[in-house]
Amino acid sequence: MRGMKLNERFKTTQVHALNSSETSGKRNKACDVVNSAHKIRSFLSRSKSNSKSTTSGIANLVLTFQLPSIATFEPCIEPCLKPINLVESLAELYHRLESCHQSQKALLFVEQYSLLCNLRDQKLLRRCLKKARQNSVDVLSKVVLSAWLRFERREDELEGVSSMECVGGCLLECPKVNLVHGFSLCSINDRCQCGQETKQETNTESVCLPDEEEKDVCFCIGNEEINCVRWRIAALSDPFKAMLYGGFSESKMRKIDFTKSGVCPKGMRAVELYSRAKRLDLFTPMTILELLSFASRFCCEEMKSACDASLASIVGSVDDALILIEYGFEERAPILVASCLQVLLRELPETLYNSKVMKILCSSEANERLAMVGYDSFLLYYFLTQVAMEESMVSKTTTMLLERLRECANERWQTTLAYHQLGCVLLERKEYNDSQHCFEAAAEAGHVYSVAGVARTKHKQSQPCSAYKLISSLIFEHKPAGWMYQERALYDTGRETSFDLDIATELDPSLSYPYKYRALAKVEEKQIEDGILELNKIIGFKLSPDCLELRAWFFIALQDYDSAMRDIRALLTLEPNYVTSHGKITGKNLVHLLSYEVQQKSQAECWMQLYEQWSSVDDIGSLAIIHRMLENEPAKSLIEFRQSLLLLRLNCQKAAMRSLRMARNHSSTTQERLTYEGWIMYDTGYREETLARADRSITIQKSFEAFFLKAYALADTNLDPESSSYVIQLLEAALKCPSDGLRKGQALNNLGSIYVDCGKLDLAKACYENALAIRHTRAHQGLARVYDQKNQRKAAYDEMTKLIEKAASNASAYEKRSEYCDREMAMSDLDVATQLDPLRTYPYRYRAAVMMDEQKETEAVEELSKAINFKPDLQMLHLRAAFYESMGDLTSALQDCQAALCLDPNHTDTLDLYQRAQKLSFQF
Repeated sequence: MRGMKLNERFKTTQVHALNSSETSGKRNKACDVVNSAHKIRSFLSRSKSNSKSTTSGIANLVLTFQLPSIATFEPCIEPCLKPINLVESLAELYHRLESCHQSQKALLFVEQYSLLCNLRDQKLLRRCLKKARQNSVDVLSKVVLSAWLRFERREDELEGVSSMECVGGCLLECPKVNLVHGFSLCSINDRCQCGQETKQETNTESVCLPDEEEKDVCFCIGNEEINCVRWRIAALSDPFKAMLYGGFSESKMRKIDFTKSGVCPKGMRAVELYSRAKRLDLFTPMTILELLSFASRFCCEEMKSACDASLASIVGSVDDALILIEYGFEERAPILVASCLQVLLRELPETLYNSKVMKILCSSEANERLAMVGYDSFLLYYFLTQVAMEESMVSKTTTMLLERLRECANERWQTTLAYHQLGCVLLERKEYNDSQHCFEAAAEAGHVYSVAGVARTKHKQSQPCSAYKLISSLIFEHKPAGWMYQERALYDTGRETSFDLDIATELDPSLSYPYKYRALAKVEEKQIEDGILELNKIIGFKLSPDCLELRAWFFIALQDYDSAMRDIRALLTLEPNYVTSHGKITGKNLVHLLSYEVQQKSQAECWMQLYEQWSSVDDIGSLAIIHRMLENEPAKSLIEFRQSLLLLRLNCQKAAMRSLRMARNHSSTTQERLTYEGWIMYDTGYREETLARADRSITIQKSFEAFFLKAYALADTNLDPESSSYVIQLLEAALKCPSDGLRKGQALNNLGSIYVDCGKLDLAKACYENALAIRHTRAHQGLARVYDQKNQRKAAYDEMTKLIEKAASNASAYEKRSEYCDREMAMSDLDVATQLDPLRTYPYRYRAAVMMDEQKETEAVEELSKAINFKPDLQMLHLRAAFYESMGDLTSALQDCQAALCLDPNHTDTLDLYQRAQKLSFQF
């Protein structure tokens, strides 16, 4: 019935004037800002001159732009691979990893990275890159992946850190180690020896050369003669050996005319000296370049390799790289080329704006030149395009780099990725016809999600009927996914739009567009409060700038400026340079305008409010007040560090890392800087480096944060009694150092957790009670655990109820309370937890386990599958595999095990289940 009278349904064209800020990466919106700046400048100037006019200024602002409408928003086409069945794709990839050759592993881990990008789990993605680097064989792969890991940590934003600096750091990122060809088994935490090497000065005046030998051949270049040892020159290469000892006339000559050989007298003297000394540290770089040219011309492979490595070791700056890379390409010196590329890559993203660098990397012959030195360039361009898209989706540089990526794609997934990403960029650039062709090419390569791009470009070219038919065919041909219904809703009309978006939310509650659409629909019906409630649903479990912005506009319409200011400040914490999609106003200007409508607070009042927000577990409110505190005290590292902790709790990893970097840059002492660097290393997976920095910080000065950092890093493993005792000592030492109540409450909470693990329940209870005394509300959860350990389940339940009543964000509290009550009450609590945060996986696992107990096997699997379809979680995959095994479906059990092991190859329970299922499958 939905397909009837399609043509009539599309007689009116829906206008999508603006794109949603859901689009990934940083967008270059400077032009939009300039165009809209005059719209708010008058309001700002009036506000400065007369505070009484600010209310009318805000009203005029809303009147000028109107409120956002449904027609101004649309979801982006995400520039990443999105398999129709991610579990199947991950399982197939794991199967290939099990049986592949070592030389193939690195690229398979990069493919895994591309598959998992859609999950936006930064730790999981970093793990893929580390495994790829760990298994790399060729030099260029090592160089690219090392630079990629460094970029993910954004060390370019750390002040005082050189891009090529390596003093005893991680082996996987050492620039010297990267230039050594071949696979070397190493741990992710292994450290290089750069800091331990002693520099040896070379005294060229006292070089020990072989005993004086008879120089029995002379090479004449012009009027100059260079006397050489015949057999040593012959040993340089087969051509020289044939010339000097073979059947050529030169073999009988004492003097050989070398004028037309292309080498100068100085260069030939260097060749003669090298033939005897086999050393290059005697020569200047220019002489070594001449030796390299000579070695290439006369096939002196040993000399060429030595020159290649020697020149590679002196590349220290972008200027050096730009000069030497041309020599490397000309002489086909792979290590020199890789070394130059390493410098350029480790200076990203700045080098994207260097026209000379881009001329080398974006030129149409770039892939061919890299192939001439023996390098497959796909990995290089994959990294470059990721950086470029994060900087700007619409720049010409991004487009050219994606063209190079497409040209060097060899495997099917590479071709799919290149065409799909190029289609996304061209769509942003409003080049709809070319974008459509790219999406079609990706779809033909088997990427079903690219069909959404084809539909969108058709819609942009006034073909909504065709777009609707295209997406409808997807829904009928494949297992429906949330994004399919979301996309079709763009081309629906009336009730069908709402129907499709409701299904989209049911299939994938993490999609934000359906919530925004429903909120805007309510606002257009003059139900602004209901629109805010709709946005609250997704903001409660997924913090995103676009939803915060939209809710802020609703609050402005209600003249609730305090709430609007809170949301804009929280938004700017996530993206400091945010430009609103509605009105194209910078977030900072909006804050400035709203500031005249809200009460200003001193720093002391802000601290008091922060305690209030923190104790009520109001994370967005806490973000907003910290943003205000940083306005009062810019570059205050202590406050920036608090900001990073809160962002990590909200799973905003990139924003948290940015705050940590700012805290590190603004630290006033070495001890403080080391502590923040330790947290950066911890959050990027380098545990040993974390402990090393914590120890150095403690050596300089004992502090709460240094002790806490070390205890936290050590506790992130399965602790034995001795280790637990040491962590307890560290936390006790931290509590003796000066700090504020917010941090001490966290330390007491952590200490209580260790005591519970050690069975010291009374000490744990005392810790939690002390934490509650300084208003660390989350300690209720720890205290409930103590009561449960003492078999006082009613007290544990009551303790969690207190947390639910106090906490603004309480989905986790409902989930935890379910552990301390009967099954019926537990099911009720978990249903509430799922309603508040549908991305929490424990409720699905619990409900599925209950169904299995009731012998409802099919329903149990469906319960898990419902969540796995939008969040393929390790625990859920393991549980579903166990269900399949018990049902005798070994094929499905093996597939789920493989997908789970692709996420964590060391998960013991899944490994055991996988091996058991394999043995059973062999018996049938």
